[in-house]
Amino acid sequence: MCQLLGMNCNVPTDIVFSFTGFATRGGRTDTHHDGWGIAFFEGSGVRHFVDHQASIESPVAELIKRWPIKSTNVIAHIRKATQGKVALENCHPFVRELWGRYWVFAHNGDLKNFHPALDGPYRPVGTTDSERAFCYLLQQLHRRFGYLQPPAEQLESVLRELCADIGSHGTFNMLLSEGSVLFCHCSTSLYYVVRQHPFSAATLADEDITVDFSQMTTPQDRVAVIVTEPLTANEKWIPLEPGQMLAFINGLPI
Repeated sequence: MCQLLGMNCNVPTDIVFSFTGFATRGGRTDTHHDGWGIAFFEGSGVRHFVDHQASIESPVAELIKRWPIKSTNVIAHIRKATQGKVALENCHPFVRELWGRYWVFAHNGDLKNFHPALDGPYRPVGTTDSERAFCYLLQQLHRRFGYLQPPAEQLESVLRELCADIGSHGTFNMLLSEGSVLFCHCSTSLYYVVRQHPFSAATLADEDITVDFSQMTTPQDRVAVIVTEPLTANEKWIPLEPGQMLAFINGLPI
């Protein structure tokens, strides 16, 4: 199946270190070679990059490794296709508008017999179960809350209910954000680590690269990284429980 990577911070931060290890799994240290994508929130906008090539071979992925784009919320995905052909329109993350904000979504899993009625403005462009699930989530959120975005606590409660419903059709690990909150739902495998003062060095599990974060941060900085499988070999990653929903704000789970 696919793999997910998310980042939520209290100050704009680049994801070069984590993405470098993550992208290696797209064809070198793992078999997720059916495309990849990443989205960075910047103010009200989103920088969105996708490629149907494996991340280990993609020139666009090389650009992301070398370009320290700073953001407070990032979602990335490397794909191992289960539904839908290898094509650009089937690459995660997907982006749609709701409540005057961009929403970004990525999914790891395989949903069987999941064909909800999509009779609102949200329709899939590609042929994945993931994009169908995203459109269904936004359709249901719009129906529940109308034209005004509710507080994060209410959103989390409804998303937990909707994710449980979708997850009854199969594996549904997902990341979802509108730029201020990063929502994470675990079906089988998600881990997170919070990096904060006092910062230390971290070594990638998939590459021979070590970064000393104490040389690159201030004592006020805080960064949460969420991933399908731990990216580093010397940090304590916290697993989410199956069925658990977490929302991250300013680098901390709420």
